[in-house]
Amino acid sequence: MLRTELRKADLSDAPRMGTIAYAAWEKGILPLLSEEPLMRASERRRLSQAAALGWQHAIVAIRDGDLVGWCSRVPRRNYIPYLFVAPDSQSMGVGGELLARMEMMLELEGAERVHLETPADNVRAVRFYERQGYNIMALRGRDGDVRQSFMSVHLEKRLHPLSGEQERE
Repeated sequence: MLRTELRKADLSDAPRMGTIAYAAWEKGILPLLSEEPLMRASERRRLSQAAALGWQHAIVAIRDGDLVGWCSRVPRRNYIPYLFVAPDSQSMGVGGELLARMEMMLELEGAERVHLETPADNVRAVRFYERQGYNIMALRGRDGDVRQSFMSVHLEKRLHPLSGEQERE
């Protein structure tokens, strides 16, 4: 079994992070959508930009010397906007390791809850988050319209922040 190294992302990781995000989107989300002209190029650009702007708040997973996944958070909020694992490294525990580490970082900062969203039709992702202890809190359309065809699921997990006091036996 390959060992996964988790570390803070650095600027040189951003291009690979964008590539992984697009490949994961193409495999997991694109099949749920009605493809429109220029959709792929637009999404590739959006995800590359997200990686380029968000690497300072991200952690990456390395396996056998290769960056295979990443997870980021929004500063000063307990929100995880991105968790991506390269398609050929999915279902190997990488996403769970990244998520657990990000949750630990939030707990160290005193967070009591963490939030994230994923497309409602991406059942595989919803089930993954439920296995990680997340609960579905809401179903949302774009701009809050629940009548839209593309919906996202808002999930939340209760964390156990460190209080600074030692636990007594």
